[in-house]
Amino acid sequence: MTARAGRLVAAAVWRASPELIVQLDGRFGEPLDAYVNGSQVWLRDDGPGGMPLEWRLHPVPDYKRPAGVDTYEVFSATALALATGARPPAPLEELWEGLEVFAAYGDDVEPQPLAQAASAALGMEPDASGLVDHDTIADRWERSERQISIIDELFRQLAPES
Repeated sequence: MTARAGRLVAAAVWRASPELIVQLDGRFGEPLDAYVNGSQVWLRDDGPGGMPLEWRLHPVPDYKRPAGVDTYEVFSATALALATGARPPAPLEELWEGLEVFAAYGDDVEPQPLAQAASAALGMEPDASGLVDHDTIADRWERSERQISIIDELFRQLAPES
C-alpha cells in the first residue's frame, strides 16, 4: 500500500512547552473538544479576515490518559498545574508534543498570513510554518498504529530543503 498524496495546506506549529500550555489556556480557555487519543481542539475565527482556524494540540505517540482525570479535564488540570507550579496529572512530555493551526474548513490561505494571524491570536511566534500534506501524515500515523509523532512529521515537511 502506498501513501496517497494529498492537498498541501498552510500550517503553523509550536513544540509543546509549559509556557505554550499556559498561554493556550490564558488566551483560548477550555478546548472545544478533547479526544480519547489525547488531542485537544479549539475552533476560532483567528485567521486572516476572520477565517476560522483549527488549533490542534497533538498528543505524544501511544498517549495514555492520566489516571483519575477525565478526557475532558486533562488540558485544564494540566494548564492550571503548570500555571501555579503544582504537579500536573502527568508530565507534559507524556501528554502532548505540540500545537498545530490550519484553516478549519479547507479554506485557501497562504502560510505567511496564517502564521501572522496565529501569532497575534496566541501571542507566541510559531516554531515553523509553511505547507503540509495532512493526508500523507495521517497515512503514516495509521500505518504505524499511532506510534509515530505527528509533530515530528509536520516539522519534517516544514523543514527547508537543503
